[in-house]
Amino acid sequence: MTNEWCGWREATERALYGPDSGFYTRPGGPGPAGHFRTSVHVSPLYAGAVATLLCRVDAALGHPEELALVDVGAGRGELLTGVLAALPAEVSARVRPYAVERAARPQGLDPRIDWRGELPAPGSVTGLLFANEWLDNVPVEVVETDDDGVPRRVLVRADGTERLGEPVDGADAEWLRRWWAPPLAPDATGGGSPGLRAEIGRPRDEAWARAVRTLRAGLAVAADYAHERGDRPLFGTLTGFRDGREVHPVPDGSCDITAHVALDACAGPSAERLTQRAALHALGVDGRRPPLALAASDPSGYVRALGAAGSAAELTDPAGLGGFGWLLEPVGTACAGLLGAGGAA
Repeated sequence: MTNEWCGWREATERALYGPDSGFYTRPGGPGPAGHFRTSVHVSPLYAGAVATLLCRVDAALGHPEELALVDVGAGRGELLTGVLAALPAEVSARVRPYAVERAARPQGLDPRIDWRGELPAPGSVTGLLFANEWLDNVPVEVVETDDDGVPRRVLVRADGTERLGEPVDGADAEWLRRWWAPPLAPDATGGGSPGLRAEIGRPRDEAWARAVRTLRAGLAVAADYAHERGDRPLFGTLTGFRDGREVHPVPDGSCDITAHVALDACAGPSAERLTQRAALHALGVDGRRPPLALAASDPSGYVRALGAAGSAAELTDPAGLGGFGWLLEPVGTACAGLLGAGGAA
């Protein structure tokens, strides 16, 4: 891998998706589950909730002859596998599952799953597009304010060494002004504070818009680490993960490289935003403990219910996975408001 200076977007692209050596594309690698725990890996309840949402989309669309389920950033197909197992037979018979993933198709995957490296063509499918922790792995540029408070691109080498490059300009500068302005805004002396960092989410906005356009009608959902314009982190969120631990981000292919998503910037005019906690509650995932009376009448059932309640509590914990952002973007009017979302919650 080259050790030349480049922006974080280019370096991350090579580190995560480079042929043969990329963190996600390396042949024989364990996939995301080998390094960090997403909602998909916490419990089958998550796939069950997505199955419930797909059934609502199906009903809203009038039960189309073919119902698409597009999993963007499919990992090793765990979510699709779980959703297919949770669907009622009548719905499952009409589902066309797509896995969009740059890694190779894993062995033993359900043959019904259409595994592909790119999104379906624009306007070609009807149904639900779901992107769980995909946007946080769309590479972005990182910027830092210099001693004069001027935002400059951060250049990096494969060993993780950084230096400041040219000032941010053009469309990236406009994105910063619109979506990350408060922390990086000039102060009364004319310059901003030195040492502040940000990630320019414009590539994610564009990637999400492309994903939404694959739908002819239906609902697109992104679930991810997120922050809002009024509460951007002062020093950015770029980080790495390896073997279940957060590590310093080094773009050499040895670790995941990720940063939180400005979902408010990605959102289209008809989009709704809410927390994962609110979304899963609306889909029937509840972390309340089962009644103690069940322990006497059905001990095995009580243990099962207790385990499910624990998993549900983890998925909906507002200080953890429950604090994730969900962005719901309907295509057409039929699938608006399926979770009763009235905005961020």
